[in-house]
Amino acid sequence: MPPTTPYAGKFNSYSNNNNHPQPHSPYRNGTAPKPAKENIYNGAYTSAENPYDIPQPHSSYRSSSVSSANAKEHHYNSSCAVSENPYSSPQPHSPRQHSTSCPGRAYRHTSSSSSSEQSCRNNSVTAKAKGRIYGHGITASYGEMCYHDNSLVSASLEALIQHLVPTVDYYPDRSYVFTFLLSSRLFLHPYELMTRVCHLCVEQQRSGDALLDKIRFREVAPKLVQLLTEWTETFPYDFRDERMMRCLKDMTHHVARGDEYSWRAMQQMTQRLIKRLSALGQYEEAVAALNAVALERPASLKSKQASGQRSDVMSVCDDPFILAQQLTHIELDRLSFIGPEEFIQSFAMKDPLENHKGFFRKRKTSNLEAYINWFNRLSYLVATEICMPVKKKHRARIIEFFIDVAQECFNIGNFNSLMAIITGMNMSPVARLRKTWSKVNTDKFEILEHQMDPSSNFSNYRTALRGATQRSETAHSSQEKIVIPFFSLLIKDIYFLNEGCASRLPNGHINFEKLWELAKQVSEFLVWRQVICPFDRDRRILQYLVTTPVFSEDELHLASYESEGPENNMEKDSRRSLRSSLLHRENRS
Repeated sequence: MPPTTPYAGKFNSYSNNNNHPQPHSPYRNGTAPKPAKENIYNGAYTSAENPYDIPQPHSSYRSSSVSSANAKEHHYNSSCAVSENPYSSPQPHSPRQHSTSCPGRAYRHTSSSSSSEQSCRNNSVTAKAKGRIYGHGITASYGEMCYHDNSLVSASLEALIQHLVPTVDYYPDRSYVFTFLLSSRLFLHPYELMTRVCHLCVEQQRSGDALLDKIRFREVAPKLVQLLTEWTETFPYDFRDERMMRCLKDMTHHVARGDEYSWRAMQQMTQRLIKRLSALGQYEEAVAALNAVALERPASLKSKQASGQRSDVMSVCDDPFILAQQLTHIELDRLSFIGPEEFIQSFAMKDPLENHKGFFRKRKTSNLEAYINWFNRLSYLVATEICMPVKKKHRARIIEFFIDVAQECFNIGNFNSLMAIITGMNMSPVARLRKTWSKVNTDKFEILEHQMDPSSNFSNYRTALRGATQRSETAHSSQEKIVIPFFSLLIKDIYFLNEGCASRLPNGHINFEKLWELAKQVSEFLVWRQVICPFDRDRRILQYLVTTPVFSEDELHLASYESEGPENNMEKDSRRSLRSSLLHRENRS
């Protein structure tokens, strides 16, 4: 059987738009993207000096087709591999491709030994291979698995499950393991998959002779342990399901009867898993406690006395670079707890094949949602800090401070905090403060907005992200490794990739090309997630950023009107209504 590498297809890349008009604010006139409520949702520089706007090598990746063998080799000589994840040692050999408008079909590495093992795997393929030549490639079928240029493109669900099962002389390619474990939850629950894989692995060793069965299972046990290790370390959150842990315990007992070495490996694997799940539980409790503190409301109706008593961000940290560093700490901490499967489960919950209602209620995408809530909080924190001061010059100073913080975030590679700051400064309660903005030099801000301009599907941002990714791959310092993407856009890209491609083909086969694409996007995130923040922690600043109360949208509007009075009758009516409703709400509480 050919190696299970993905189809070498076509994709377009985002090109740098050199004909873009001069930088200006694309969010003026109230068109700023507002943060989602609950759901997912050292000087000036010019665009030419964008530290990420660098020439992209390997132009073949941006051409209309990719077919050379050298292109494949390039992906696997990358200095930044997913396998470097500190707590996910056996990560897939996933490609590091540049962001594209239509994600490309990713190459996967397959060793020569793996190829020979797959080709001799006659217990899973009984049908004679059939080949056809289509234009520039060869399409072949092996039983219920279809390949194009030695790349798996489709197969039945049963064949894919069988292809995951190790034997004495076969172990699936690690990129296949990652891809199928990631996206199989679109078709069946992880518990069902694990049960079937373990059952097949045991049953395939049965011959009717008890002694021979024991010898054969002893030979395959190390590979089964390897598969389960990859599963527990790459997708540990699957094992918050009690049925998964029960199945894992049963396999540990089964392995103990045949091979002591494999049994010890299973014990160590289980201990690492429990430690990881314990850390997750502690993280979720800490986030819940911080959110409870942050829910305390500030004084709704601003007064000079109240404003003077409240600390502002510049009283806690007046260095934009230090604040950007602390924001990066928060971003990387929260990124590290997002499981790769959460991207898939965010839309797997809608799958009509779901037949166990309790599973997805337990396995919410809580860490992914918590990260998006952090983005929203930072946006509202920025807006609150700007609207709170009574004096115009103080508000202008806060705006200029956050512009400098945003610039430092951009230089670090922290695009998520950068976008949150821009979003907060463009919320309508802030944008309407015309007298305040007249005191601000907005040149740097307009350049930053230009970099995050949503036009052409965020083409400027995607160019900067490619540059940051390339810098990370050739990094000479830990700071240069940092890449924190604009997270909501990453989720959007994965969502539309899922919605735009059918999961099943007309013949009932699983569209594995789509699964390769999903794995490519998620595996790149895993590389970004693994980076350890190199900056010193300042607990006082961190505490302020995550716990200081922020205004709600209504409170922001009212604070804005208190800072600069209404300019027309509509705004006057709005202020009167907001005062009444907020006072009524406070009296009830």
